[in-house]
Amino acid sequence: MSISVLIADDQPLMRSALASCLRAAPEITVVGEAATGAKAVELALRHRPDVALVDVRMPVMDGVEATRRMVRDDRLHTRVIVVTSFELDEYIVASLRAGASGFLLKDATAEEIVHAVRVVAAGQAILAPAVTRTLLERFAPLLPAAPASPDLTAQLTPRQRDVLRLVARGMGNAAIAEALRIAESSVKTHVAHLLARFDVQDRVHLVIMAYEAGFVRPAALLADAAPETPATPV
Repeated sequence: MSISVLIADDQPLMRSALASCLRAAPEITVVGEAATGAKAVELALRHRPDVALVDVRMPVMDGVEATRRMVRDDRLHTRVIVVTSFELDEYIVASLRAGASGFLLKDATAEEIVHAVRVVAAGQAILAPAVTRTLLERFAPLLPAAPASPDLTAQLTPRQRDVLRLVARGMGNAAIAEALRIAESSVKTHVAHLLARFDVQDRVHLVIMAYEAGFVRPAALLADAAPETPATPV
């Protein structure tokens, strides 16, 4: 499987580092590099990359808006990975809401970057437990405090509600299966049904939907954090 990648970052050294580690993977081709969000959108329309690595803070147009334009353009099938740092955490939720399939920290290893590109290019996303906890800890005040949507609750079976709550806690499929004492294949089926039911592309956006609908509450999740488990592609 050949994967085309666009890199957007206003720091030349960062663009060079990302390009170098990606070119080391035989199936990945870097088709363009941009120093602004506007240029990233222009190059995306020209090259139609499978994946775009997009820095959140760039001149002319920031990474959040560039992500929104690429994801929502019907001419493109580009999936976006936002590249950020802990100092820019305030952009993470906005980027995910704009349609990003996940994010990488700028200190990610070459192996982590290549793995993320492969997973996202395959139509999946990785939601690591540590990432979930970071979002909860830093953005709990911004997440909904409203009661759960009656319509949302009514649409779900008891087992689907259980699975959604555990996904929102950052648990991988194997950990969910163990917690609910069901087969891991059953968990995958439930997650697939939830994605289809709510018309979201991956479990990252499934979690955002659960937060925004008030189906899960940050305070409850922080009080009962999930154990660390490997990131699970879906």
